[in-house]
Amino acid sequence: MGLSAIARKHGGGPKPKYAVVERERILAEVRRSPDPEQEGTASWYLMTLRRALRQAPDGLPKVSTYTIRAVLQEAGFRWPRTRIWCETGQVLRKRKSGTEKVNDPETTAKKT
Repeated sequence: MGLSAIARKHGGGPKPKYAVVERERILAEVRRSPDPEQEGTASWYLMTLRRALRQAPDGLPKVSTYTIRAVLQEAGFRWPRTRIWCETGQVLRKRKSGTEKVNDPETTAKKT
């Protein structure tokens, strides 16, 4: 048995519709900063992310907010009280020289 006994497996219900390529497309979109002119917001929300993915030429025309949320949670993103998606372990800090993205190297250890 070993460690394979505790590995996550599909828990029943319908099989996931989106493969690795589609999941990576969702993650690529959320990592991109939204254009306020085009998306109408400066931060990603589930509905604006869904709209952007559905309207993109290489997007996913039938993706749901449930699927987006599941992919983001699986990838380690969190949904704080502000309802803006941000990657776990990353934060923007104001410095004298400007804004800096700071990464927590122990993120995965803290999540488990």
